[in-house]
Amino acid sequence: MNAKTVEENAAQRRRLSALTAGCTEDDLRRDAGNGWSVATKLAHLAFWDQYSLALVRRWEREGVQSLPSEVDAVNEAVRVLSAAIPLGATVELARAAAQAIDETLEGITAGLEAAIEAAGRARILRRSEHRREHLDQIEKALRG
Repeated sequence: MNAKTVEENAAQRRRLSALTAGCTEDDLRRDAGNGWSVATKLAHLAFWDQYSLALVRRWEREGVQSLPSEVDAVNEAVRVLSAAIPLGATVELARAAAQAIDETLEGITAGLEAAIEAAGRARILRRSEHRREHLDQIEKALRG
């Protein structure tokens, strides 16, 4: 995969680790807006990185197929279900999922990268864009 995207993904993964280092349960409960806490934002990030990983692995085997998804419905389901995840576990889930997708993306072929781009699914490759959006919200919530 192209070096710029790899570095941007890694930079936001490092930011995720730095922002969550030393987070207390009170920090994870902080309101991040629209009914989301810091912990639910982390669960959200973990879900979408894990989802991206599952897609890339499938596409490596079967070729890229673009299927529609109801993103808002999925996000609401993740928000509700994340309440069942222990607060501290959301940190590790987000970190592990980010690491797993980034490592997988670093090893994909140029052909697969081009096919993902051509299918209009570039956000699967550019995990940094999604992380940055939510890490900005988490950072704001943690600042109080």
